[in-house]
Amino acid sequence: MKKRILAVLLAGAMVLSLAACGIVSPESTLPGAEEPAVEEPAAEEPEAEAPEAEEPATEEATEEEPAAEAPVDMHFEIVSKGFQHQYWQSVLKGAQDKAAELGVTIEFVGPNTESDIADQVQMFNNAINKQPAAIGLAALDTQALLDAIQASKDAGIPIIGFDSGVPDAPEGAVLANCSTDNYAAGELAAEHAYPAIKDRVAAGGVRIGVVGQDATAESIIQRGLGFIDKVAALIEADGKTVAIEGNDKYVGDSKVEAGSAADVIIEVRVPAQVSSELLATEAATLLNKDDIIAVFGSNAPAAEGLVTANENINKLGDAEDQVIGIGFDSGTAVNTAVADGVLFGAVTQAPVAMGEWLVDLLYKAANGEAVSDIDTGAQWYDASNIENPEISQNLYD
Repeated sequence: MKKRILAVLLAGAMVLSLAACGIVSPESTLPGAEEPAVEEPAAEEPEAEAPEAEEPATEEATEEEPAAEAPVDMHFEIVSKGFQHQYWQSVLKGAQDKAAELGVTIEFVGPNTESDIADQVQMFNNAINKQPAAIGLAALDTQALLDAIQASKDAGIPIIGFDSGVPDAPEGAVLANCSTDNYAAGELAAEHAYPAIKDRVAAGGVRIGVVGQDATAESIIQRGLGFIDKVAALIEADGKTVAIEGNDKYVGDSKVEAGSAADVIIEVRVPAQVSSELLATEAATLLNKDDIIAVFGSNAPAAEGLVTANENINKLGDAEDQVIGIGFDSGTAVNTAVADGVLFGAVTQAPVAMGEWLVDLLYKAANGEAVSDIDTGAQWYDASNIENPEISQNLYD
């Protein structure tokens, strides 16, 4: 027995010695001995390799994915001719609606009055300094803005004109315009108003007035010229002579001969600066003339001035001895005057749609897409159709 025990002990010592030298695997068992416990981690290599596929690597890839897909912020600056008047607020509403739809941001600014040309120039320069993706501009005076427009072009910031556009801008600076065809809109006013004065024109010795808010904004000038040229053409087609007098800009740019001797005189009056009081004064000067048969106010403030002037004079209406009043745009005073027959009628634009088109063009220009001019249209309205849905949707209060 002692010899057997001794043999087993010697054999065990020999195995341990060989295992320590790496010759015998630790998992080897001795004949007749109990199986040793198997060490699971050492036997299963795949579990030892599992840490190589660490979760943080997967999480890092997941975190990077949204950053790659996130849209780049796009911001537009819009420099208007004004800000307070309801017309510009309607343009702003359309711009805000389209900006929300496209997921972009806008800043809409404008001077206190449309006489504040220097303020608009400063606002435009401020817009350039903010480095927006594109700029919308309704120029009060393009000549005053030429240097700033060139600076915008040099900075690679595209410009989209709206309302009156940006005539005579440096080539390639303004990519498109979103506006009413203002000359055609003025013609539209003349075409609808002329039948109401045709008989008195035939008698001769009469005067037609035009109240222009200013002689610098392209939209105002073009509406006035469209009305003047069209009504003159209709008068001449009826065999009567016509001449124009008044503001030098309109007299010089119209197709009508200057003078004060003709069957019909067209007189254009423009205030020294834009204010409701001065516009009403110019309108009153025309209404107080004995030979006046019609007056055209070529934008909302001018038409409102005409209505205000009439409150004390009470000469507007469609009777034979009254003066035919023609307005442009809308607003509470203009809408009420048209509905009541004080104004014979007016031409409306589509300011909300203009704001929508403007932001759409800015977005396309900023993304390098081709853009082109858009005519946002104009419509004649009077007491007979003012409640028509196609008209009323473009009338603001």
